[in-house]
Amino acid sequence: MMQRLLTGICLIIAPIIARATDYDLLSPDKKIAVKVQVTNTLQWSVAYNNEALLLPSTIRMQLGDGQVLGQSPVLKKQQRNTVNQVIDAVVPVKYKHIAEQYNELRLSFKGNYSVCFRAYNDGVAYRFETALGNKEVTVTNETVQYQLADDDHSWWPMESHRPSPTFQSHYEYKFDDTSVARISDKLYAGLPVYLSTPKGTKMLITEADLYDYPNQFVFGTNGNALNGQFPPVILRDSLVGDRGAKILENAPYIAKTKGTRSYPWRTIVISPDDKGLLETELVYKLSTPNVLPNTAWIKPGKVSWDWWNANNVYNVDFRAGINTTTYKYYIDFAAQYGLEYIILDEGWTRTTLDILHSTPQVDMPELARYAKSKNVGIILWVLWNALDAHMDEALDLYASWGVKGIKVDFMQRGEQYMVNFYERTAAACAKRELLVDFHGAYKPVGLNRKYPNVISYEGVKGLENSKGGREVTPGHDVTIPFIRMAAGPMDYTPGAMLNANKHNFRPVFSEPMSQGTRCHQAAMYVVYESPLQMLCDNPSNYLKEPDYTKFISRVPTTWDTTVALQGKAGEYVAIARKKGATWYIGAMTNWDARHLDLDLRFLDGQHYKMEIVQDGINADEHAADYRFEQKAVTPADHVSVQMSQGGGWMAILTPEQ
Repeated sequence: MMQRLLTGICLIIAPIIARATDYDLLSPDKKIAVKVQVTNTLQWSVAYNNEALLLPSTIRMQLGDGQVLGQSPVLKKQQRNTVNQVIDAVVPVKYKHIAEQYNELRLSFKGNYSVCFRAYNDGVAYRFETALGNKEVTVTNETVQYQLADDDHSWWPMESHRPSPTFQSHYEYKFDDTSVARISDKLYAGLPVYLSTPKGTKMLITEADLYDYPNQFVFGTNGNALNGQFPPVILRDSLVGDRGAKILENAPYIAKTKGTRSYPWRTIVISPDDKGLLETELVYKLSTPNVLPNTAWIKPGKVSWDWWNANNVYNVDFRAGINTTTYKYYIDFAAQYGLEYIILDEGWTRTTLDILHSTPQVDMPELARYAKSKNVGIILWVLWNALDAHMDEALDLYASWGVKGIKVDFMQRGEQYMVNFYERTAAACAKRELLVDFHGAYKPVGLNRKYPNVISYEGVKGLENSKGGREVTPGHDVTIPFIRMAAGPMDYTPGAMLNANKHNFRPVFSEPMSQGTRCHQAAMYVVYESPLQMLCDNPSNYLKEPDYTKFISRVPTTWDTTVALQGKAGEYVAIARKKGATWYIGAMTNWDARHLDLDLRFLDGQHYKMEIVQDGINADEHAADYRFEQKAVTPADHVSVQMSQGGGWMAILTPEQ
């Protein structure tokens, strides 16, 4: 990945001052202040505009040989860097060009380790760096504390069923509106975690640049603090069914790793309001740059998906199901509307664990040939454990067929081995020019920057949950952009064509519906970030409404720039994005009908044709009701957005010639 350096890096090596124990670091705009205290322990604290966010919180890492990094630290030197550069994203999720400005403080200690702190305008981070030679070291624990200055409000990530003590999880959270002090020390969650101070300052706790090390989780404390915890290395487990795991024995440590390395960034996004959480790229900026020499083959795009609708196509002259003829129908639909891909989800293989043979009803070489003739790519679903056992053989086979990528599913864990599986999969797929979409996955932690063929992640309670439950509400839909999406791409799988209001929604597996209006779904194509974006519903449903289908198919999946217009977590969101010369605007609301006044001053100085799809007059009763409108606008205009209960609004703005 290219980086264009705008100003030089300033390096200052300061002499040790024996009595100095506090080291200050400011963000470039001087709004964020970090204080590092070096006494008998190592601690840091954070303030924003003179508001205390994080009180002194301990930083420590315990190694298997008894050395404790950060305990009784003896400072050898400090180094300070200032960086101002632009990152050119290979796969632009929010921005094609990402401005990166930060100030850095690196404190080096006796014992051959350092702790590096960074302050950006949108957040802060620290990480350990060790220089312990070529030997392998054991990490028994890492202390990560968040001593909050107040009883902050949180949208706390909760699962339908409480995760097991082994940290096994689908990472598909709903969010509980609570205060930090009410979060029990028995309750833990995956990242990111959202916090709002009494003054309204927002924080997102997460991590970045995670390699060869377990995921961080956080526990409550029954007070104004959260503590990090890490899943241990699994020594023995057994298969449950085809995809579950029973943990039989854990190690008394969380990682065995290289003695000389950098550890993951402990990251806090900071914003004065919710709207700023929609624009942050802090995780991406903190992550390892692209390592692939050739990325021209990486092609983002939209996907026609089979699993959501159970291959239940209709108005056809063949028996629908998992068979070659049905998938040719998907390919024809994708070609007709300019969709780049189709997915063959669970069921295309002989068994879920035999991923080297297709079911007899699916002729993969013929499907690949047909798809190529229609300029449509194929992506194949696989279970992670089957892929882990047959990675080279399976990927070589798929590449020989001309497949364009894989959707790997049901990892459901976050310990060191699983983190390494993600990177091995990314590297092995890149070698064969295959995309990767991780499902049953933890949140993005920067792997998609190092390996840009990692095109998207699930790690979200997405639309598929509506097939069997009621938790994916419009309120949930306008919470996740401020939390989960801030970490990176989010494969929510939008596009439902059967839409229901609160009083008539019901879970249906084979002909599923969504909660909220049709335009609530349409707006997701602008609001939700996923370079591999689904049209989840039945092609037969889309074909009945060609004008609407053509409209949503015009929305790109990567962006040159992003402008957050308005938003409040759990209530509403409005975002503008640009690709080429065209702007796109999406707005969504919870179960409250809502009016927004959107200022168009972000537009370039010219006239635009604005094409709108919006809730119909009867959308409060018939959620699929929508209407189109067209008008001329300029940057001097405001646009009035009226959304029904669970509603949405989406517009495409094309420059007038």
